[in-house]
Amino acid sequence: MKATILKRLDAVVGPLLTRLFWTTRYPDVNTPPKSVLFIRPGGIGDAILLLPALKAMQTAHPGCRIDILAEQRNAAAFLLIPGIHAVHRYDAPSGLAAVLRGGYDVVIDTEQWYRLSAIIARSIRAPKTIGFATNERERLFSDPVSYSQQEHEACSFFSLLRPLGIEAPKEIALPFITLPADAVNAAKKLLAPLGGKAFVAMFPGASIPQKEWGIDNFREVASVLAAAGVAVVVVGGPDTRDAGERIAEGGLALNLAGKGSLLESAALIGEARVLLSGDSGLLHVAAGLGTPTVSLFGPSDPAKWGPKGEQHQVFNSELPCAPCSRFGTIAPCTTELRCMGATVSQVAAAVMRLWA
Repeated sequence: MKATILKRLDAVVGPLLTRLFWTTRYPDVNTPPKSVLFIRPGGIGDAILLLPALKAMQTAHPGCRIDILAEQRNAAAFLLIPGIHAVHRYDAPSGLAAVLRGGYDVVIDTEQWYRLSAIIARSIRAPKTIGFATNERERLFSDPVSYSQQEHEACSFFSLLRPLGIEAPKEIALPFITLPADAVNAAKKLLAPLGGKAFVAMFPGASIPQKEWGIDNFREVASVLAAAGVAVVVVGGPDTRDAGERIAEGGLALNLAGKGSLLESAALIGEARVLLSGDSGLLHVAAGLGTPTVSLFGPSDPAKWGPKGEQHQVFNSELPCAPCSRFGTIAPCTTELRCMGATVSQVAAAVMRLWA
């Protein structure tokens, strides 16, 4: 709900507010930064894909204090990387107040399109501000950076470090997620009913209806796996609990959706042999842990957002209008066909291949 309000507010007042600030270009500062703020509004997926760039920043400047300005819905993702000094809330007045008086050497706005985060970045008045030059927000940064729809999003985030002399690696090292010990122990307790049996994790949720594959489809895959002697565990937040109950009916799966935090869900995925999911934050968690995945993409571009490597099987939409999502916005659909076109047999076969 808060995310929708922020997006509407951005659309109404964002363009005007950006024009109220005059353009300022500070001289290049070659002194290593002592404090950096990364601004990351949005969902869990973007936050997870930002973690490799944060680790690169820590490696390049080991003495630098790194703070995060996030939202309620994605703040916990930054607990999956050690060494972050503080995580403040973008959607909480106290969080904004803390960063506005933070005195940072560098502010990096990782938002791709919306303007309010760029306005906050400028308002902090750091000597160096970096952000994507995707619209009029460009004028608010000392170092605007071009943004490409053709490169993977993790690489796009690395481009924001280029003004600091940090280049993207040829290949992102795995795992880039660190699971807290408490979360791992909690996950093992939740998995006790399996008696140590290996399992496939399944996340049937989606952030928007257009990314849904259908609960019945997930249940049918669970049925195929159960018939083959493969255990299935449903993971996700409280909003996935009912879907998990439907999938698990008749003993087809162990439903752990809603039983634990994001960190514990990540630890469950870390214990899984394969994750089956749509385009979601938990999909990126699995990729960051090195867990093989089978994923279903419809409106969003898998070349931009999908996991890379032979251990990942990605199913694209075959509709000519797909992918249609740009900067998190999906145009009104002009077709009655389902965007997520993969069949149950195709998906189940892909899961079994990775299982083997």
